[in-house]
Amino acid sequence: MTNEVVWCLISGAVVIILSYISVSIVKGRSNRRRGVGFFHPYTNDGGGGERVLWCAVKAIQEERSDLDCVVYTGDHDASPDSLMARAVHRFGVELLCPPKVVHLHRRKWIEETMYPRFTMIGQSLGSVYLSWEALCKYTPLYYFDTSGYAFTYPVARLFGCKVICYTHYPTISLDMISRVEGQNSMYNNDALIAKSTWLSLCKVIYYRLFAWMYGTVGSFAHLAMVNSSWTQSHIESLWRIPERTKRVYPPCDTSGLQFKQALPLQRPSSSPAIISVAQFRPEKAHTLQLMAFSVAVRNLDADLPRPKLQFVGSCRNKFDEDRLQNLKDKAIQLKLEGDVEFHKNVMYRDLVGLLGGAVAGIHGMIDEHFGISVVEYMAAGAIPIANNSAGPKMDIVLEEDGQQTGFLAQTMEEYADAILKILRMPETERLEMAAAARRRASRFSEQRFYEDFKAAVRPVLGRAS
Repeated sequence: MTNEVVWCLISGAVVIILSYISVSIVKGRSNRRRGVGFFHPYTNDGGGGERVLWCAVKAIQEERSDLDCVVYTGDHDASPDSLMARAVHRFGVELLCPPKVVHLHRRKWIEETMYPRFTMIGQSLGSVYLSWEALCKYTPLYYFDTSGYAFTYPVARLFGCKVICYTHYPTISLDMISRVEGQNSMYNNDALIAKSTWLSLCKVIYYRLFAWMYGTVGSFAHLAMVNSSWTQSHIESLWRIPERTKRVYPPCDTSGLQFKQALPLQRPSSSPAIISVAQFRPEKAHTLQLMAFSVAVRNLDADLPRPKLQFVGSCRNKFDEDRLQNLKDKAIQLKLEGDVEFHKNVMYRDLVGLLGGAVAGIHGMIDEHFGISVVEYMAAGAIPIANNSAGPKMDIVLEEDGQQTGFLAQTMEEYADAILKILRMPETERLEMAAAARRRASRFSEQRFYEDFKAAVRPVLGRAS
C-alpha cells in the first residue's frame, strides 16, 4: 500500500511538472513578440564578447528597425539607458536606441562556482534552466545567443523561436580531448587527473559524451556565426551544419584606433611599453607573460632603455580578483614591481591611450578562438606577440604584402626572445612592421563586421514588413 501511495505521488508530481512545461510553452509560442532576444547573462564582462553583443544589437537596429532588441541579463543594475551608455563609453558603439532589458534571477545556475566538478555539463544544464526563465518572461520571434550557451537552443525552438548564435569558441573541442588523451596538464585539465591514466581515461569518456551532446544541441541553430577559421572548423565538425555556419570576423575598432584617434606609429623611446589586454581569466596565461617579461629584462642589453609591462583587463568575479592579486604578488617576487603596471576595468578612452603608447602587445592564450586584442594591438601600431595557435596563427598574424606583421610564440623563452627582438629593432624596421600590421588589421574592422553580419542574418530575419 505504501509503495502505491509513493508511486501515485511521484506520478502526480510528474503530471504537474509536465503540465506546467506544456502550458508555459504553449503560452510562449502564442505570445511571441516582434523582437530579437539577446541571451547575454553577463553584460558587464568587458571583453570581446560584449563588444560583439553591442555591435550585433546596432546591426539589427539598422537592418530591422521594426524589431525590438531585448537583452536578457543577470545584472540587476542594468537598465536600457545604462546599457546604451556602457556601449558607447566602454566600446565606442553608438546604438540607435536603448535596448529593452529582461532581468534574470537564476544566473547562479551558470556560475562555475556551482559546479566544482563536471563544470561543463553543470553550467550547460544550468543554462537550460536560465533560458527557460528568460523565454517565459519574454518570447521573441528570434532568439540570439551571444555567449555560447548551445544547450539553450532546443529550449528556444520549443518556444517557437528562430535560433541565431554568434559562437566565439566551442565549449569543447577536439584539441581539448586530445590534450586529455595525451595527459597534458592545463588550466582545464587538473594535474592530478593528468598524472593518472585511469582518471584521464574517465575524463576522455566524459568529454566525448559531452561533445556528442554539444553537437546535438548546436544543430538546432538556424544560423551559426563563428568568429574565426579555427572556430569554424571545430563547429562544423561538432554541429554538422556547414550550410548554416558562416564565418563573420568579430568587430575590432581598427578605424577608430587608426583614424578617429589618429594614433601615430612613433612611440616614446625612453621607457618602451609592452601592453597585455585580456580579462584576468586563467586561460589568458598572464603568469607566462610576466615570466617571459622577467627573462627579457634580465637579458636586456645595457644600452637599451628598461621596458615596462602593462596588464589591462577586467575582473568578472572574486576568482578573477584573486588571480589579479596573485599576479601582483608574483611581480613583487620577481622584483618587477617598478616595471609592471595593472589597469583594471579601464574605460575605452583610457585603453586607447595605453595602446597608443605601446611598442608591442603580448597575448598568451593557447587556442584563442580569434584574438580581438591582437588586432587592436596591430591597429594601434603596437607589434603583436601572440600565441602560435588557432586564431592569431590562422587568421591574424600573417604576412601583409610580403611583410612580417608580428611574432608568434609558445614557450616562455620564445616570448622573451620576441620581446627582445622588438626592443632591439632599429626604429625604421619597427615602423615598417607596425605599418604592415596596421594594414593587416584593417581586414577586421567594425564596418566589415556589420557588412558580413547583416549578409548572414538577412535570410533568417527576412525583410521588414
